Amino acid sequence: MPKAPSSSAANSSGRPSLRRNQACLSCRKRKLKCDAQRPHCGTCVKQWQTQISVPPPPGYQHPVEPQCSYDPVEGLPLAPDIDPQDKIRELEEQVAQLKRKLKGNKTGLDREGSGSPSSSHTYSPSQPAARSSPLSPSSGHGAGVLPDFNPRPNATTSPISLPHVSLGLSPMSVDRLINDDNNVMNIHRSARSDSLKSLIHLGWNPELPEPATLERYVDVFFKCDPCGSRILHRPSFMAALHLPPKNPDFPHSAILHAICASASRWVSKEVVVLPDGTRRDRFAEFHSRKTREYIDNTMASGADIFQVMQACILLSWYFYSEGRWVEVWIFAGFQARVAVPLRLNYQGTFATHNSGSPGAYLPPPKDPLDLELRRRAWWMTILFDRIVSVGGWVHALDERDIGTEFPLRAVDFEVYSAAVEDNPQHLWTPNLYTDHPLQYTDSGLLLLKAMMLFGRVTDFGVRTNLRKPPVGMALAPFRLPGFEELDHLVCGGFLDSIPPKYRNPLTYADAESVYSNGGLDTDLYMVHMIPHAATITLHNPYIDIKNDPQGTSVSRCIQASEAILQMHRNLTSTNYDINRLHPFATICWYLAAVVQVQVCKHFIECGESDKEYATWGVINVLRFAMSHYGLRSPIGTRQEKLLQGLMTEIVRMTTQPDALDIAVPLYPFSHSTAFAKGDGESTDTAHTAPLPIGTDFHGDSSLSGGLGLSPSHLGLSSHPMGPSPQLGGPMQSQGVAPDILGPSHLRDLGLHHDTSWMADLGHGGNGQSYH
Repeated sequence: MPKAPSSSAANSSGRPSLRRNQACLSCRKRKLKCDAQRPHCGTCVKQWQTQISVPPPPGYQHPVEPQCSYDPVEGLPLAPDIDPQDKIRELEEQVAQLKRKLKGNKTGLDREGSGSPSSSHTYSPSQPAARSSPLSPSSGHGAGVLPDFNPRPNATTSPISLPHVSLGLSPMSVDRLINDDNNVMNIHRSARSDSLKSLIHLGWNPELPEPATLERYVDVFFKCDPCGSRILHRPSFMAALHLPPKNPDFPHSAILHAICASASRWVSKEVVVLPDGTRRDRFAEFHSRKTREYIDNTMASGADIFQVMQACILLSWYFYSEGRWVEVWIFAGFQARVAVPLRLNYQGTFATHNSGSPGAYLPPPKDPLDLELRRRAWWMTILFDRIVSVGGWVHALDERDIGTEFPLRAVDFEVYSAAVEDNPQHLWTPNLYTDHPLQYTDSGLLLLKAMMLFGRVTDFGVRTNLRKPPVGMALAPFRLPGFEELDHLVCGGFLDSIPPKYRNPLTYADAESVYSNGGLDTDLYMVHMIPHAATITLHNPYIDIKNDPQGTSVSRCIQASEAILQMHRNLTSTNYDINRLHPFATICWYLAAVVQVQVCKHFIECGESDKEYATWGVINVLRFAMSHYGLRSPIGTRQEKLLQGLMTEIVRMTTQPDALDIAVPLYPFSHSTAFAKGDGESTDTAHTAPLPIGTDFHGDSSLSGGLGLSPSHLGLSSHPMGPSPQLGGPMQSQGVAPDILGPSHLRDLGLHHDTSWMADLGHGGNGQSYH
C-alpha cells in the first residue's frame, strides 16, 4: 500500500506564498527562494556559511553575520540593527524636505556660503567617494568630513548628501558624535532638531574646521609659514574671518583649505614620516585635496579666479615643503599661465588696452589694497617659478614679459593706507641689484631681488647649454657674454650693496619687521644665503679640481660653500629652530654639500687623509641639517637622500673608518635642556635615511625629477656603485639634533673655523667677507 506523505512534505507543499516584497532584499535582488525568517532567512544563512568556510583574501574580511535585511514595516520605527542604508535614505529625505522649506523662506539669495565654485554648501555627487569613517581627518575639534565618503554613490536626486553635513556649529556636542558608537543615530536625531536648520541657514562650509579651530590654524599659518603668508593682508583677512560665512567678503573656502593644509605642518599631531621621507597627514591631505577640487572647478568655470589663484599659490608652497616635485611643477606652470590672462604682468596689474578681449578676466583694481594683493600674488608666482627652476630648467615666464612694479614693504602693506606711494622699482630699473632705496627696501623685497638674480643665473646656464659654447670657451667662462656681470653680482656685488641695517640677519632686530615674530627674519637670512647658492650654480659647470685646483671657478665654489656652512654654524649657535627657515634653505645646503663632495673626492685621489677627514665633517654637518629640517618638512629628507646618491662614489673610495660618522655629536642636545631625551625615551631616528646599498640611486625618478639637481647637472659622476660595508649605519644609529653644532661644538669635533687647509684649492685671496 502507498506510504502516507510525511509531515515535512505536507508542510512544504502547503506552505503559503510570501506577500509582495516580504522576502529579504538580498534574495529579491538575486531572485532566490526566501523563507522570510527573521533576523536572517535560511538562504542568506547558507550563503554566509559557505562564504566564511573559505579563508578571506588579503585585505578582505568576511562579514560577521549574514547580510540579510528587509524593507521597514510601515508605521514602525527603525530598529537599531536595521541596515544603515535605510537610515541614511530616511535622513536624506528629511534633509531634502528641510532644504525645500528653507529655500521657500529665503528666496533671492545670490550667494550661499563662502565662495565655492558653484555653491559652498550644495555639493554634487561627483565629488570623490570614500570607504571609511564619516568624520573628517582628525583636527582635534571635529573638522569637516572625509570628502570621499559616500554611502550612496549612485544617489543623484538629493540636493545635499548626508556625509557632507557637519555639526561643527550645532549646540550638540561634536565629541558625542565622535565618541558615540552609533554616529548615524546621533546625526538622525540632530537632523530633526532646529540646530541643523540654523547650520544650513548660517552657510558655514561643513568641510572646514569649526570657527574657533579654523581661526587657530589661520593664526599659526601667519606666524609660522615663511612663504605663502606674504601674499595675504593679515589684518583684513582676520577681520573677514569673523564675518558671517554668507558675506561676500568672507575668505574664500579654497584659501581656507590651503591654509589648513599648510598650517598642519606646525600643529597637526597625526603626522607619520615614512622611511623614504614621505609625510602622511590625513588632515593636510584632506584639505589639499579640497583645494585642488576648487582649482579644477575654477579652471572649468572661471569663477572666483583670483581668490582660487591665491589658494593655488598657498598650496604650491605646501607641496614644495613636502618635496612633491610633480605637483610642484604642475602648479608652478599653472600659476604662471593663469596670471597672464589676468593681466597681472602689466603695470598696475591691469592693461588699459585690449581690456575687452576674452582673456581680460579681472576688472581694474577696486582700491589700492586690491592692487597690492594682485602685485604680491604675481611676484610670488614669479618667485616660485624661479625657485623650482634652479636645477637648470627653463622658466615659465621670461623677465622681458614682466612689467609689474615691485610690491610695497611689508610694514606698509600690513598697516596699509591710501597715502602710501607705490614702489617705483621695476625689473628694468637701472642698478636694480645694487641700489636699494631704504623707503622701498625690506627683507622681503631683498629676497625677491636675490631670487630674480638667481633666476638670471639659471637662464644663463640653460641658454649656454642649449647653444654649445665655442671650442676653448668651456673652461674659460669669463669669455662668455654676460658671465662676468653675473659673477660680479653673485660673488659680492649684491651683498656688498645691501644697506647696513640688513647686513647681519642674526642681529637684525627691526621693530618694523613683520616676519621675525620676535626671532630670526627668515627672509633676510635667505637673502644672505641665496647669492652663495647662485655662485655655485654659476661656476660649478666649469670646475676642474683635478687639473686646475687653483682655478677661479674652484675658488668661487669653495668660498660659497664655506659661506653657507658658516651661516648654518652661526644660526645653530642660537636658540632658533632651523625648521622655521624657508624650505629653499635645504637646496642651498645641498649645493654647498655638492661642492664638498667634489673636494672630498679630490683629497681621496691625492691621498690627503687629514683634509679628507675635515671635509667629511663638513659634509655630515650639512647632511644632518637637511635631515633635521626633514623632521617637519620632507623636502629636507628628500634632498639628503639626493645627496646620498652623489656620495656613493666617495664612500666606496674613502679609507676613513666610519666616514659617515665623522663630526657626529655623541648626545642629542636640545636648546632648552642639556639632554632632550628623558629616561627610557628612545631617540627618534625616523627622519634619517641610510645611504643606498647596491642600488642605482639615479634610477629613482621621484628624487631625480622635479628639482633636477642631479649629478648630470652638477658635473659629477653618476655611475652606480656596488654594495659597500660602510653604507648605512651612522645616521640610523644616532638621533642627532644638528642645530646644536655651534662654533664651540665644532671646535671640539675638529671642525673649527680655521679652514686654511682649503688654501691649496684656491680658498681665500679673492673671497668676499661674510656679512
